[in-house]
Amino acid sequence: MSPAPVASSLMRALVDDAGLFPPTALDMPDAVARHRADLGAASPVLTHRFLCPVSRITELREALAGTDHFDVGLIADSGADGLADAVAQVAADERLALAGVEFPLARTGHGDPGAALGAALTAVSEAGVADEVPLFVEPVSWNDVPILVEAIAAGAQGRPVGVKLRCGGVRAELFPSPEQLALALVAAARTGVMVKATAGLHHAVRHTDASTGFVHHGYVNVLVATVDAVLGADADVVARTLRMDDASQLIRRVKDVDDEAAERARAILVSYGSCSTSTPLAEARNLTLLSHDHEH
Repeated sequence: MSPAPVASSLMRALVDDAGLFPPTALDMPDAVARHRADLGAASPVLTHRFLCPVSRITELREALAGTDHFDVGLIADSGADGLADAVAQVAADERLALAGVEFPLARTGHGDPGAALGAALTAVSEAGVADEVPLFVEPVSWNDVPILVEAIAAGAQGRPVGVKLRCGGVRAELFPSPEQLALALVAAARTGVMVKATAGLHHAVRHTDASTGFVHHGYVNVLVATVDAVLGADADVVARTLRMDDASQLIRRVKDVDDEAAERARAILVSYGSCSTSTPLAEARNLTLLSHDHEH
């Protein structure tokens, strides 16, 4: 057996397992089998968190084997509805541990980002989510991000709270511009608010998908842009990093990041959800962002 890959501090524990979600949209048995295999392979780039909609938690439990143990991130796909039951199911099943909750603020019915945040916090507390379990709230629109980040930073929450940034999807309008994403990363870096990203970050470097024509952000672009943000760069500089599409230039940027800057960046960008867990690993390996013990 070859030695386990070694990830830099910038790459470590980066990718959440979103295999249940489009475009991969595995069925539950296949998603569970893949996650089980990933746990066995123990890649340091994966968080080994399994993202599951609240509405499918019973289905997840039915697909687990007796020896499984999954850290699960609950996606409150119906808002507060069903959340308490899902939390109770996780707590009652020794094969599961609740690692986080992701809450779309559109489900609160509040147009004001601050009011929506308050409603989400109330919903997770009333659902019995332990105070130490992090909550990531997804804004209704990118225009809400600065206000939402400020509200998170200003609030005296009893739990870790971050913002969830949707970086793509099945329609072109779901992809934020580099300027929108840059403003969000700068706001988070300046306030110390955690970010998790989701959707669209299938590949390492910014590119145009040949089948859809959509321009995707690269996950390495987002990592390096977050480094720029925590080191004090303004949104214009961060947006330029997000626009980089030359892999060799981008990899040189990665390899210039010292451990302190990497740790500061990853305290902001804590993870991103990917429907594929193999593609990010393969690209990291091909771009020499992973090594093996025997190569050191």
